[in-house]
Amino acid sequence: MPGTGGRVFSGVQPSGLPHVGNHLGAFGNYIAMQDGYDAIYCIVDYHALTSTHDAELIRRNTHEMALGLLALGLDPERAVLFRQSDRLEHIELMWLLASVTPTGWVERTPSFKEKRRSQPDDVNLALLNYPVLQAADIAIYKANYVPVGKDQAAHLELAREIVRAFNARYGEVFPEPQAVFSDAPIVKGTDGANKMSKSLGNVIEIFADEDVIRKQIMSMVTDTQR
Repeated sequence: MPGTGGRVFSGVQPSGLPHVGNHLGAFGNYIAMQDGYDAIYCIVDYHALTSTHDAELIRRNTHEMALGLLALGLDPERAVLFRQSDRLEHIELMWLLASVTPTGWVERTPSFKEKRRSQPDDVNLALLNYPVLQAADIAIYKANYVPVGKDQAAHLELAREIVRAFNARYGEVFPEPQAVFSDAPIVKGTDGANKMSKSLGNVIEIFADEDVIRKQIMSMVTDTQR
């Protein structure tokens, strides 16, 4: 954790109510960095459009994610929480940053490679622009720190590259954001093989009924080598 002071920004996709992996990952730092920082957090519903085209589902998941963050301890008196689509300036800055971003930079990102593999029939232009919008989300607030999971390290480094390219062209407009990683390791899902993710159906929910949580825990694959 860096010393106090400076602006914090982080965005989270609207995947519904948070699960254990979320809480042990970036969300723990969301809560911790409310004090001593100018903390801004965003539910990035535009990003969700790269893989989900159900507007009602995105709206419902956005609402549930907001409720979940508040229930976990995010305090509107100490931090800002908002929906990305309510601030069209993010899209405007994305276009400006895209003008200094080589296509090859975004094609090499882990998220683009994974989505191209997992959804080969829906490799859309928004998916290619995803990391540029991510950089715009951060840069528009001139954030100094970004609490993220360790799996997002490559994406944040690309955001830093894009900021450097923009500053080299137009002057020192934006600070280079620094990653703040959780001390917790990447949380494996109940399948024992992949990162905990709702899209993989391998999560332990935080706000589910006791019977549901028990069933999810009991379904976990254990280490056969121990």
